[in-house]
Amino acid sequence: MADIKPNHTIYINNLNEKVKKEELKKALYAIFSQFGQIVDIMAFKTLKMRGQAHVIFKEVTSATNALRSMQGFPFYDKPMRIQFSRDDSDVISKAKGTFVERPKKEYPKKGEATSTEKKKRRNQENREAKKARVDAGV
Repeated sequence: MADIKPNHTIYINNLNEKVKKEELKKALYAIFSQFGQIVDIMAFKTLKMRGQAHVIFKEVTSATNALRSMQGFPFYDKPMRIQFSRDDSDVISKAKGTFVERPKKEYPKKGEATSTEKKKRRNQENREAKKARVDAGV
């Protein structure tokens, strides 16, 4: 991803998924604070985001130095893969005055079928209809 320009936020992946979120954030803070002031560290444990984190620095130069120095650094027995984040973090965009609210994701209401459940139901109905046609000799 060489076309991503340097910014305040670095994206780190290939992190050990077994490390607890708070321990991970503390350890990331401990190793990355040597490069400059850290505004925030975001680490999630959801299925989609586990093993990944974002470290937001106050200065772009700090993020650049951290990326160059820590690329491939063994962290909890796995080499970190680091790159600049695609976009400025919300904290940085708010400070710059460029923050744009993103639309909220729509989730099905309680008791409503999800699109996956609807798809499964449709597939089942199609299989039953096909079986009925075969049984009827059509």
